[in-house]
Amino acid sequence: MSWEPVIGLEIHVQLKTRTKMFCRCELGFGDPENTRTCPVCLSHPGTLPVPNAKAIEWTVKLGLALGCEIAPHAVFHRKNYFYPDLPKGYQISQYDQPLCTNGRFLVPGPDGDAYVGIVRAHLEEDAAKNVHVGGAAGRISGADRTLVDFNRGGTPLVEIVTRPDLRSAEDARIFLQLLRQTVVELGISDAEMEKGSLRFDVNVSVRPEGSSELRTRTELKNMNSFAFAARGIAREIGRQIEIYEKGGEVDQETLHFDPTREDAPPLRSKEEAQDYRYFPEPDLVPLAPARDLVERARAELPELPGQRIRRLERDYALPFYDAEVLSGLPALAALFERTVAAGGDAKATSNLVMNQIVAAGVDPAVVDGLELAKLVEARGRIPRAALDEAIAASGTPGFRADDYTADTAITDAEELRPVVERILEGNPSQVEAYRGGKTGLLGFFVGQVMRELGGKANPKVVNELLREQLGL
Repeated sequence: MSWEPVIGLEIHVQLKTRTKMFCRCELGFGDPENTRTCPVCLSHPGTLPVPNAKAIEWTVKLGLALGCEIAPHAVFHRKNYFYPDLPKGYQISQYDQPLCTNGRFLVPGPDGDAYVGIVRAHLEEDAAKNVHVGGAAGRISGADRTLVDFNRGGTPLVEIVTRPDLRSAEDARIFLQLLRQTVVELGISDAEMEKGSLRFDVNVSVRPEGSSELRTRTELKNMNSFAFAARGIAREIGRQIEIYEKGGEVDQETLHFDPTREDAPPLRSKEEAQDYRYFPEPDLVPLAPARDLVERARAELPELPGQRIRRLERDYALPFYDAEVLSGLPALAALFERTVAAGGDAKATSNLVMNQIVAAGVDPAVVDGLELAKLVEARGRIPRAALDEAIAASGTPGFRADDYTADTAITDAEELRPVVERILEGNPSQVEAYRGGKTGLLGFFVGQVMRELGGKANPKVVNELLREQLGL
C-alpha cells in the first residue's frame, strides 16, 4: 500500500513588544532568572490583567499577512491546565472566537504555487520557561530535575494553527522558513529559534494514498530547528506506516523528538480542547479591533516574501532558484534591483550578487548599484583576481569600479590554447578520470590554468578550450 503523510503545524511566535501581554514588566532575553516579574504575571491574589495594545495591533498585522479575516469581536479565554510553568493554573488564550481566522498563505515553488490554509492566529500569553538540569543536553527527556524561570511568563505570544495541508517533511520545512521570514520582515518578532521566540509543534498522521480520511495523529512537541523538524517528521511518518502495516493502531499522544538520539519518547497522551475546560476570561472585556486600525495595518504591510519571489521571476525572467535565494534576504534583492536598474544584465547580476557578494561577506545594503553594474558589464574582460578584489571592496565608502577595470583579461583563444594543452599534458590521471565520467574535475583544470596565468584568463574561454581539448 502507498501511504500519504498528513501534516499540520502549530507555530508560536513571541512578539517583541517592550512589555508583557497583561502587565508592564519589561521583556529582556537572557536577564537573570526571575527578575522580570511582578504580582500580575506571578498571579498574586487580587491582581488584574490589562491587555497590551501594541500586541493586539501586531497580531492584526500578522493575521493580514497570513491572509486571515480579522474578527470584529474576539474573546480571551482561560485555558486550564496544571504545569510548573503556569503560575495561575491557567493560560489566558483564545479559543472559539480568536482574533484572526480562515487564512491562506502562499508558498511558491518551482512547479507552481501552493497554499497552506490557516485555521487561526490567536493572541495569548507565553508560559514561563522550564530549565531542565542534567540528563540529555538540557532536554526534558532524561533530565535530573527541572527549575522554573518566570521571566518569560506573560510574554505576548501568537499561535498560528495551519490546516493539515502539508504532505512531506520537506514541504513543512519550506513553509516554516517562509513563515519565519515573513514574521521577521513584518518587524514584530526576532523569530530566533535558539532563543525560543519561534517554536513549533507538528501534528503528523498517515493515510492510504488517495484517501480523504484523517487518521489518528501524534504531536511532535517544541521543535527548535527546521532541520530537526524535517528529521522528526520523516521519522514519525515511517514509524506510523510501520505500525499500520503490522496491523496495529497509532495512539494519539504527544512525543518529544530528541535529535541527538533520533528518538521521540512519549510525553503524555494528547489533549483535546475539552481537556482544557476553556471558558471566557471574566477579567477581560472582548476585543473589538477598530476598522481604521485594521486598514492602517493593511496599508503598512510590506511586500511579502512569497510575493517577492514571484515578482522577481516575472519582472526579471529569473529562474525560481535565483528568485528564492534573492528574496531570502531583502537587502540582497534590493541590491539586485538597484544594479539592474543601473544597466546590469539581470541573470549576470543575479549570479554575481548571490555568489560573489555573499561569499565576500559584503553588506548588500551599502553597495552602490551603479558601480556594481559596471563590474557586471566588465566581468568577462577583466582578470578574475581583479574582479574578486573589486567585489571585496564594493561595500567600502567611495568605491569606484573603474579603479579595478583597467586591466584586461586574456580572451584570445590562440594565446590560451598552449597553456590549456600544457595543463592537460601535466595531469594525465585527472584527464582519464574526467573522460571516465568525473566531470567535476573541469573546475580543477580551470583552476590550474588560472593559477598559471595569475588569474588573468577569461574563465569562459578557458572552459570552452578545455571542453574542446577533452573531447566533450
